[in-house]
Amino acid sequence: MAKPKRKLTAAEKRARRERKKKYQIVFMNGKQVRVLRQLTIDGLPLDEFIARNADPIWLHQNEMWEFMGPADDDEPLME
Repeated sequence: MAKPKRKLTAAEKRARRERKKKYQIVFMNGKQVRVLRQLTIDGLPLDEFIARNADPIWLHQNEMWEFMGPADDDEPLME
């Protein structure tokens, strides 16, 4: 007769929850592999959050020019 399964301890449950938050399981070459989850803020991926909320000066200071939109040539330059 097979040995019955035992219940997980509180520490094992806590560790399992932490692993699920930190990693996701994907298939690579036909095998399941744990990979780090993408960072999110309010449910948005980090790049999308920055693109929506950052102002052009902050983007320039942090060298994130790929998120900056096209320059508006209609605005007058400072005199």
